Amino acid sequence: MKIDGGLMGDLAQAGQHAAKLEGQGYNGVVTAETSHDPFFPLLLAAQETSNIQLTTSIAVAFSRTPMNLANIGHDLNSFSKGRFILGLGSQIRPHITKRFSMPWSKPAARMREFISAMRAIWGCWHDGTPLQFEGDFYTHSLMTPMFTPLDTEYGAPKVFLAAVGPLMTEVAGEVADGVIIHAFTTEKYLREVTLPAVMRGLEKSGRSRDDFEISYPGFVVTGATEEAFNANKQAVCKQIAFYGSTPAYAPVLGVHGWGDLQPELNQLSKRGLWDEMATLITDDILAEFAVVGEPEVAVDLFKSRFSDVVDRTMGNFVGRDDAQSRELLARLSA
Repeated sequence: MKIDGGLMGDLAQAGQHAAKLEGQGYNGVVTAETSHDPFFPLLLAAQETSNIQLTTSIAVAFSRTPMNLANIGHDLNSFSKGRFILGLGSQIRPHITKRFSMPWSKPAARMREFISAMRAIWGCWHDGTPLQFEGDFYTHSLMTPMFTPLDTEYGAPKVFLAAVGPLMTEVAGEVADGVIIHAFTTEKYLREVTLPAVMRGLEKSGRSRDDFEISYPGFVVTGATEEAFNANKQAVCKQIAFYGSTPAYAPVLGVHGWGDLQPELNQLSKRGLWDEMATLITDDILAEFAVVGEPEVAVDLFKSRFSDVVDRTMGNFVGRDDAQSRELLARLSA
């Protein structure tokens, strides 16, 4: 199993932090598009590292165009000598329309076309295929030598797609190189909904499971002390409650018979009662969404649940000190 480490925070420290993660044995570093751009830290990370993969997890696709991301993806992959993975997500409608002022419609169909359009652009640049992409959402039919990159030695980057529902997950299996599973996913939902959708998509594209990566960060509740454990537990319960309030994620609760919880969480979120929301996450619910226990127990539990399905995860298993953290990382990746 490959292990990724988070690359967040101050840009001035991004390169140094990435180098530290590489030295600790991580396979990759990931960024997220939250309060900062997800690409700038990876450019700095590429400059200070030589082996680890560099992934956006995620960059928002629908706030941009296929040509925008084709350019960014190409440049980062070329500069990092083939180590960049363009991880994309759709976000939800209110953010796309109200925050980014961009169009929203048929997200799964639009995403399929978005990735296909990027691949057509990369095919033009890397293989010399004339650019003539015409779809329902995007059209790209102009590419002149002045706008064609020449540094094509490392080809196009891999594309991962974040997905929760079966339609978007099937799109990932069909047109992407991997799927980024939301942390708000249980083992039951992963096996009964996500994996079958991936396999349907792979079948459409004529590929096998060996051609595809499943990345799942997962929630982890652990701590070197009782105080740290309890603080971690409270934080994870708040995260689960926050995600559970989102209507798009209701099916995950539904497979466990907890469908009534989603509207209740949603109503509390609209009133800003975030602490009260967390109290609705019982220990039984927490145990389905997270691995819970001392660091060594948490690693073993995660591997027993997911090692036959998940190809890469996040290094959220922090030990009592750096030495134990490195040991846990090695056990997880073994």
